[in-house]
Amino acid sequence: MNEAAAGGTLAAAARNITKRYGKTVALNDVGIEIRDGESHALVGRNGAGKSTLVSILTGLQAPDSGEVAFFGRPAPALSDREGWRRNVACVYQRSTIMPALSVAENLFINRQGKTVISWPKMRRQSAELLEPFGVDVDVTKPASELTVEQRQLVEIARALSVGAKFIILDEPTAQLDGPAIERLFERLRALQDTGITFMFISHHLEEIYEVCQTVTVFRDARHILTAPVNELGRAELVDAMTGEPGGLSVPSAADRPNVGQKATVALTLRDLSGDSFTGVSLEARKGEVIGLAGSASSGKHQVAETIYGLRKPTSGVIEVDGRKVKPGSVVDALRHGIGCVPRDRHHQGLVLGLSIAENAALTVMGKLGPAGLVPPRQLASVGGSAIASYDIVASGAEQPVSDLSGGNQQKVVMARALAGDPKVLVLINPTAGVDVKSKESLLGVVDRVARTGAAVIVVSDELDDLKVCDRVVVMFHGEVAHEFGRDWTESALVAAIEGVAE
Repeated sequence: MNEAAAGGTLAAAARNITKRYGKTVALNDVGIEIRDGESHALVGRNGAGKSTLVSILTGLQAPDSGEVAFFGRPAPALSDREGWRRNVACVYQRSTIMPALSVAENLFINRQGKTVISWPKMRRQSAELLEPFGVDVDVTKPASELTVEQRQLVEIARALSVGAKFIILDEPTAQLDGPAIERLFERLRALQDTGITFMFISHHLEEIYEVCQTVTVFRDARHILTAPVNELGRAELVDAMTGEPGGLSVPSAADRPNVGQKATVALTLRDLSGDSFTGVSLEARKGEVIGLAGSASSGKHQVAETIYGLRKPTSGVIEVDGRKVKPGSVVDALRHGIGCVPRDRHHQGLVLGLSIAENAALTVMGKLGPAGLVPPRQLASVGGSAIASYDIVASGAEQPVSDLSGGNQQKVVMARALAGDPKVLVLINPTAGVDVKSKESLLGVVDRVARTGAAVIVVSDELDDLKVCDRVVVMFHGEVAHEFGRDWTESALVAAIEGVAE
């Protein structure tokens, strides 16, 4: 911890905060104090109240009771947006960068001036803002061309340029690979040394021990503890988050019977090539779980999306039970018995305005009623079954999925993917942005589905997710580079992913 953090000045404080939405208590008399110059982790299960606190700390809504202060001064009025931006900024898991605008326009959005815009000046200042972050991009190009890592750094640079000294990072590593995460952490440490304060929200507990000095735990809308990170063991931290002893319990492939070579092949990829990958051949047998690992540029996500029809291959064959699947067709993939939990649940997995029941039934609407007209009773049954089978915490099947926590939203996506009893289940980053207990629940479903005889493909950057796999195939620069059995070790797998394996 730097001297500023040790000195005791508070960059941000929320005290005695209570917030209700109807009968639901989102925050119950909670508080957090974040010292100037430190990185302070806020952790808790989905639904613990973290997002609600962020909305209050950023002035998007007022608490029912309690107070917020920055650097010893009361927070501005909600109507004073400039005042809030000078004090605090949030880099959300879902980027606020506008892809159609240029990088420079995003950096100066709402600050272009009230008269004539000096474009040369804006571009020059934009380049100067990005230089310390090592973001080597043409600021006149559309922001849609930025990588995930570059978008995050642009958002941080934008916040600092307004004058904010307190930045909230919401799941900043959820879509980054290992090297990008390390580069981000190096920049955060450098900024912290200059007096910038961070509140760091993450479900990756190892990251908290790497970059944070203090951790606060929320559970069930209440404050549970605040402690120095170096004085809190991992098991103790998980216990505080879950309210249960024992830590993370992830199903292991070793707990299932071995799938022999004589088992029927469910999925075949033969010389499959497409966007970012070449010549991938793979067989997945019934009851087998295969992991796809690799860096963000390895092509693993693109392979998975091609299997499900979200992308069209340039060549090669996909077969389910020996029958060819029409390339680039989600409809035909579903018809052949392929289910999928896509990479982005917000844009590809859910219709946020619809209910749990409607989302869970999306892949089987044609089977529930003529011409897609589903009797309300049958729809409610599908929703109720999803809630019961996947341990979804909700008020009922008619509740909009937009009201659910991230972990429960992901369970609805899983329910939708499994509604048609698929022969092949493709899971892309299935536990991204979910809490410890939701991760256990989702990986438990993977184990359960494999035991019923389905083939499962798990694409993930999380090593815990891969423990449920019978085999792990590592991709590097678009090609299959290594394959591991159940007995893989973390060091060997990481070395293969980074391209340094012997």
